Amino acid sequence: MADFRRRETSLSRKKTGTRLGGILQALRSYYGKPEPPAVTDPLEQILFENVAYLASDARRMEAFRSLKQRTGLKPAKILALSPATLQEIARRGITPAATAEKLREIAAIVLDEFGGDLSGVLGGTPEEARKALKKFPSIGDPGAERILLFSGAVPVLALDSNGLRVLIRLGFGKEDRSYAKSYRSAQAAAQVQLPGDCGVLIKAYQLLRRHGQELCKTKYPRCEACPVRAECVYFKTVSRRHEPET
Repeated sequence: MADFRRRETSLSRKKTGTRLGGILQALRSYYGKPEPPAVTDPLEQILFENVAYLASDARRMEAFRSLKQRTGLKPAKILALSPATLQEIARRGITPAATAEKLREIAAIVLDEFGGDLSGVLGGTPEEARKALKKFPSIGDPGAERILLFSGAVPVLALDSNGLRVLIRLGFGKEDRSYAKSYRSAQAAAQVQLPGDCGVLIKAYQLLRRHGQELCKTKYPRCEACPVRAECVYFKTVSRRHEPET
């Protein structure tokens, strides 16, 4: 399994000239170099995803650290916590009662189906790993791919909803009524322009996500401040709509 901190790497010579490579370099210049992911272990990523529903990154990390302090993130110790204690931890997000049940479900699945240790999931094929990870609540294909990427196990361009929106607006792939089809379309169009290196792809995930969170928002995107608007199909379309008639 690759260690992200030991695999600091820039885009390979073969890929630096790509359009997406240039976009990511511009985003890095604007936002700065992304920090290595705080959570990379597969089980810890699943718990981090579920510990605080619809919470900010800061609130989610606060809840995650509280759970870690109380349980060491050991499945048996999570199950040993009272529902009230789990709900107290989960109150950093919304629906704490439902979140507490998800945390218990995660712990039970790890114990019952994986012998208490999820690390073996990374030893199989990517398809087997995705299938295993999707047994857990809130983990679909995008989440499973992010876990495999952040674990250093599979060099795949995972995307969250923010990163997907950015890529679609930049003209990578086509938007579809089906989220899954939009995801695969954008992923396929973008990944061919990047090297198959987990370190590079993690940075791509982080930069695209941050851009979607801060500037390229769903409503009222801040195109006037965007460092890659010259490359953006969405911006060019919107700009033409507002051009004065001659």
